[in-house]
Amino acid sequence: MSENTTSSAADALMKKRRNTRLAMLGGVVVLAAAGSTAYWKLHASHFVSTDNAYAAAEVAQITPSVGGTVLEVNVSDTETVQRGDVLLVIDPTDAQLAVAQATAELDRATRRVKSYMANDTNLTAQISAREADAQRASAQLAAAQADFERAKVDLQRRQALVASGSVSGDELTRAKNAFDAATAQLAAAKAAAAQVTANQRSAVAAKEANAALISHSSVDTNPEVAAARARLDQAKVDLARTVIRAPLDGVVAQRRVQLGQRVQPGMPLMAVVPVYEIYVDANFKEVQLEKVRVGQSVTLHADLYGQGVTYQGVVEGFSGGSGSAFSTIPAQNATGNWIKVVQRLPVRVKLDPAELQANPLKVGLSMSAEIDTRTGDKQATAAAEAQRTAAN
Repeated sequence: MSENTTSSAADALMKKRRNTRLAMLGGVVVLAAAGSTAYWKLHASHFVSTDNAYAAAEVAQITPSVGGTVLEVNVSDTETVQRGDVLLVIDPTDAQLAVAQATAELDRATRRVKSYMANDTNLTAQISAREADAQRASAQLAAAQADFERAKVDLQRRQALVASGSVSGDELTRAKNAFDAATAQLAAAKAAAAQVTANQRSAVAAKEANAALISHSSVDTNPEVAAARARLDQAKVDLARTVIRAPLDGVVAQRRVQLGQRVQPGMPLMAVVPVYEIYVDANFKEVQLEKVRVGQSVTLHADLYGQGVTYQGVVEGFSGGSGSAFSTIPAQNATGNWIKVVQRLPVRVKLDPAELQANPLKVGLSMSAEIDTRTGDKQATAAAEAQRTAAN
């Protein structure tokens, strides 16, 4: 009896302990679930992260604007350059000759235009002379016409008197000769007048043609001089372009040019990477971007430095399409068996130049990025408050 009682009491005690432990375990699970839910609602749900992120930059491609033989190459791969540093020099001999030729062409054009202006005065004088010639020819024509009329009347009178014997045959012959001479002189006077008129018209046309070359312009603004000056300016620009300088601060990469190489305009020679203007392309899944906005804060880490170095960035913008849309061979989802794949959209993140100065990055390095979606709302509220304050 006592043994059965003792066994029942032990079983009851063990059952009670088991129930207590199960109750405690259930409480722990409930508390953990509540804590996890609270943590997700209050904190974790406001962050989205990805390790599909890479450093990028607007790389400056160095290409020549003029062709020629490379005379100097002053940089090599991995070398740091400053804006304005001479990267390479193309043999300037051809460009110098072109400048000399263009200078001579400009001088010749200037002299030619000055001769146009001087010729304008000469043509004006020629027109005045032709006008005088026209007046003289007109007077000579009038005199010839008068002589012709007189000779004609004399001939008619003598012809009328021949029958009566009052005029001898010799006198009639002289009258006819005088009439013929007067007729010839009249024809010559008319021809001379026509020639003078033609010469006058030619002089006027020559002056008009010369005036068209110099009208509404001075020597400096004349089109011929302006065109020659433009060719000289272009030659000088081409000469200056034989010296290729760094367009920005950065590091030289992909140098392909060698000393003595013959290069052509547009040929890629090297690249300059602005390492202190690097940004990050973070490729987030489309389902992560519901609350992501421009201006939100981003915390980043580079695999190069590990978790010991943290970069603070800002969402600067979103790509115009997903990575697959801009791939070399985009997916054709309208053909074959279709399987939905979650797409990633590149998000551009601007980095702090001071942090880049302290811990430089290189193009293509792997990054991890975490966006705090709460910061956009705070910044928007602050901006709205500032606008209201400015309006008041």
